[in-house]
Amino acid sequence: MTSKLSPEDSIALIKANLVEVLNPEIIDDVILKEKRPLKVYWGTATTGRPHCGYFVPCMKIAELLAAGCHVKILLADIHGYLDNMKAPFELIEHRANYYAFTIKALLKAVGVDISRLEFVLGSSYQLGKEYTMDRFKLEGITRINVAQKAGAEVVKQAEDPTLGGLIYPLMQSLDEQYLDVDAQFGGVDQRKIFTFALENLPKIGYKVRAHLMNSMVPGLGEAAKMSASDADSKIDLLDDPAAVEKKLKKAKCVPKEVEGNGVIAFVEHVIFRAIALKVDHEGFKVKPRDAEPLLYTSVEKLKEDYAADILTPQLLKAALTHHLNELLKPIITEYQASTDWQETAIKAYPPEKAAVKVKKVKDKGDPAKRAAAAAARQAGQAVVAQLDGHVEGPDAEKVTVGSSTEETLQKLKVSEPES
Repeated sequence: MTSKLSPEDSIALIKANLVEVLNPEIIDDVILKEKRPLKVYWGTATTGRPHCGYFVPCMKIAELLAAGCHVKILLADIHGYLDNMKAPFELIEHRANYYAFTIKALLKAVGVDISRLEFVLGSSYQLGKEYTMDRFKLEGITRINVAQKAGAEVVKQAEDPTLGGLIYPLMQSLDEQYLDVDAQFGGVDQRKIFTFALENLPKIGYKVRAHLMNSMVPGLGEAAKMSASDADSKIDLLDDPAAVEKKLKKAKCVPKEVEGNGVIAFVEHVIFRAIALKVDHEGFKVKPRDAEPLLYTSVEKLKEDYAADILTPQLLKAALTHHLNELLKPIITEYQASTDWQETAIKAYPPEKAAVKVKKVKDKGDPAKRAAAAAARQAGQAVVAQLDGHVEGPDAEKVTVGSSTEETLQKLKVSEPES
């Protein structure tokens, strides 16, 4: 299916809502001169469960699809392992399948045609001979400090980094060639990897690509961005309405403060863009309890009212809760109807097994010694139990129960166990 937009409008939508575009002329040439769909790839390491933060890049992917682009989503299983070995290999395949289910459902939830969407598993080509040789070529011309700098904002940093983390940016650059794309899309945090690709791919005989950079959206809690490791900053794509409401009520949303406000950022980069993709849309509706509803068709006006305290955190959160639950509803419905997706979820993210508490068996020692100590406690006299089982002290005779195991058992009238 081709885009209904004109070439100029397609180019405008491809470049819309981005922080920066590197080599934008490549995009223009493909659409205006070569007259074909732009081929773009976006990669995601298949580690933690996708959460509502994935709406941010997926809104851009939805716009790219609406603009007529062919979008390849790289399910970067090997990258996920190399990034400080976040995902064990035995779970990678299941997690990649889970990501595919989730991303397709998410894009369908905003109403875009996914017929030009393609999923590619990284290990399907990254283990091949040609790719490996090209990786060796890049490794041969890349200094360690350059590789560290390239991945500084993406790869988990450590004082003593592993080689895997250093190779990560090199592989991401090579993926542009092996996925046969015109452009790569990612967050602005990946800019150093993009510039590494621009500088180094030509050195091994490959052309440069355009790079599209999304803004980074602040998390809903104290985190800099929405993260799977920060429970307060993330809302799962399968959370029910009550859970969404509870989490958004706890979200940090300082009155009259627009900059760095995760709630406003989410409304801007997800809700407004999801609304814009719909053919018949009203806008972002806010319903005060004792006043007429507020309808926002521009995020600038929403920010202006928030700064003036016309739009309060409580009103904003309530409106976001409604709109987000509407977005999540078809995703949850699809999950509940798909046994394959549900089974994949269990395999990809198996429930953590509760640690079995092993009761420590106390070494109670020789029966004679125990009997002597018990007798001493019962008598309450100034006596001291000795290692051989007898006691010493003023009242030793009252409490001595034997100088050997046999004598003790006889005095206590306890039969010895049969051999």
